[in-house]
Amino acid sequence: MRSHLFAVMCLALGMPAVTSAADPRPEAAPAPSAAAKPAAVEVVGHRGESHDAPENTLASYNLAWSRHDPACELDVHLTKDGKLIVSHDPDTKRTAGTKVVIKDATVDELKKLDVGSWKDPKFAGERLPTLDEALATIPPGGRFFLEVKIGPEAVPELAKCIERSGRKPEQLPIISFNLESCRAAKAALPKHPVYFLASFKQDKATKKWAPTADELIAKAKDAKLDGLDVEAAKSPVVDAAFVKAVRAAGMGLYTWTIDDPARAKELAALGVDGITTNRAAWLREQLGAEK
Repeated sequence: MRSHLFAVMCLALGMPAVTSAADPRPEAAPAPSAAAKPAAVEVVGHRGESHDAPENTLASYNLAWSRHDPACELDVHLTKDGKLIVSHDPDTKRTAGTKVVIKDATVDELKKLDVGSWKDPKFAGERLPTLDEALATIPPGGRFFLEVKIGPEAVPELAKCIERSGRKPEQLPIISFNLESCRAAKAALPKHPVYFLASFKQDKATKKWAPTADELIAKAKDAKLDGLDVEAAKSPVVDAAFVKAVRAAGMGLYTWTIDDPARAKELAALGVDGITTNRAAWLREQLGAEK
């Protein structure tokens, strides 16, 4: 009691109150710093470590895993013989120098193409991987965001590849700009997170951006999806109000394709779940993440 009165008197006089070593009361926690680090955010390698290796190749994914990137993203198309092969474009002109339309070619035909030399001669001989081959590279705990570049016709083979991979549902989120592909994927693979991809356009007359958060949320909810994966590098749409709306709807929020550290830090501070980037390991360093 006397020690309590002494402490009160000291406070009244502006003096520090010294308590005995036996005082069991814990010290007060320090106030949070105004310059605290952004909240943890998942950094996703866009088509692997595509800044340093040819996109959507095993070289790019293995480089990402060697750099301890927590997740990568890839794109899939259906081949003529009904297999899923990894490619962003519907044809091979940009990465192979020779135009072969993927839906009109077999896996064996596509495998003859060199899709590494365009990036750097040291990658000569890199081939388009099948989805099975790409999924086999995932290390324990790693994640692959699987973008379906076409319609729902890809989903049956997607489900087979996922089953063959033996990976857990949380390791293989599914994303697509095609809402019907998202809907079909969620119906066929209900345990897998599925996110609706979207970008934004500004009306030249009104200066308003579309679609709105509410419009995207309504579409995702109607398809029973888990959230959104939206462009956030060029447009200013993803702000505190946008994030608040998505969270209020109980949905997840990923963003793409962010190579600017300042924007990445801003998004992390807003509380997005993930940031897709061409420079995953480098961006994690800029965000202060541990390797």
